Amino acid sequence: MANLSLFSQIISKLDRGKFSQLVSNKQTDKHNKGFDSWTYLVSMLFCQFTKSTSVRDIINGLRSATGNLNHLGIQKTPSKSSVSYQNKQRDYTLFKEYYFSLLESLGQLSQFKRVKFRIKSKIFLLDSTTISLCLSLFDLAKYMTAKGAVKMHTLLDYEGQLPV
Repeated sequence: MANLSLFSQIISKLDRGKFSQLVSNKQTDKHNKGFDSWTYLVSMLFCQFTKSTSVRDIINGLRSATGNLNHLGIQKTPSKSSVSYQNKQRDYTLFKEYYFSLLESLGQLSQFKRVKFRIKSKIFLLDSTTISLCLSLFDLAKYMTAKGAVKMHTLLDYEGQLPV
């Protein structure tokens, strides 16, 4: 079994076919040599997930995952100058359209039949989940000796099924 990072698992959930279709329609990769739109998207998502503050942080972080770059769908780590240039020159409309297409597909993933309510106000769904933790790794509650856990509450919008 391959040792996949959490970031590569998140990237694998993105619809690569829809992204390729948008790229070919907008022709954003027409004059870019070696640094395509997908590599730029992965680099910027890595920047967001790791809360990077500079281009150097992005590149060094991607460089540290050199063996797993094929799981991200990129061939090699981009250079700092390439990312900086793309930040200045690349048009945002491709990524905006891709975001809205992903949002549209998320809205259609519901497996349950929606019920029409006669309630005028907005409906929210509350979920409470307990996540068990190993006390030897997470020293959160020193008074506990056997078990440790974190309780997480999630509030979802019924219409959009997204966290609020």
